Amino acid sequence: MKCLGLIGLGMIGGSIASGLKRALPQTRIAALDVSEDALRYGLNEGLIDDIAPTIDNLMRMSDVICLCVPIKQLPTLMPALRAFSGVVTDVGSVKGPIVRLAEGLWGQLPTNWVPAHPIAGSEQHSVRAARDDLFESHKVILTPGDDALESAVELVSNLWQALGAEVVVMSVAHHDDILAQTSHLPHLLAYTLVDVLAGFGDEREVFEYAAGGFRDFSRIAASDPVMWHDIFLTNKGPLLDRLRTVIEALEVTATLIEEEASDSLLERLSRAKSARDYFADLQVQSIKKES
Repeated sequence: MKCLGLIGLGMIGGSIASGLKRALPQTRIAALDVSEDALRYGLNEGLIDDIAPTIDNLMRMSDVICLCVPIKQLPTLMPALRAFSGVVTDVGSVKGPIVRLAEGLWGQLPTNWVPAHPIAGSEQHSVRAARDDLFESHKVILTPGDDALESAVELVSNLWQALGAEVVVMSVAHHDDILAQTSHLPHLLAYTLVDVLAGFGDEREVFEYAAGGFRDFSRIAASDPVMWHDIFLTNKGPLLDRLRTVIEALEVTATLIEEEASDSLLERLSRAKSARDYFADLQVQSIKKES
């Protein structure tokens, strides 16, 4: 990879650039973004080497292009990339829409495309929040098509491994269902909780007395609303399936409280604690393994 082209220079795109500058300093990085401020910042801070005025310019500069934009912007960008002979990848939290859009445009996902999703990030979304270690010790899921070029999959894998990530390969459908459970649903619940509490009257009082539990749970509601709006709508099938299950579970819990079903309520809470403790143990073991 001689030159990586980034379409979108936000926190994720900026972190890719920053990490590669540290890990693979010989690689040039070009960027295309609607924000001139983001591009100037990236250039001044040494995150990127070139600014591409158009997508055609970016394709001429790059041998790998990574889409780092909200999923709803893809319909306007993907048609032009069919002429690109290099490798194309992305960082989107939903993979199904990319495949369906490619099938509508060209009949199938091109063999030089390797969809990817780094399981890393924060509630910040500006290039000024970019970190060169953002992806270290985090998983990156690749969802290549059955006909994907092995060389393309290997190149994208090597890119993420250079950034310190662990690469996992799975199908598009499995990815979108897993992420609906582990990422999209928690974000939806956090946004909803904050919105509901803000409507309870004097929101200043509500938030003034909010404890650490509220702060920890609601942190992700500070994420980019446009990005999450797009994710919720584009992965609505798996997300709604999981959301309806949670709604039913909340109804059951409410009934247990209303009927003072002490044993059943305690059993439910204990089961949840055991599951959370198991998750925490996995994280500890992962950290020990890496060290």
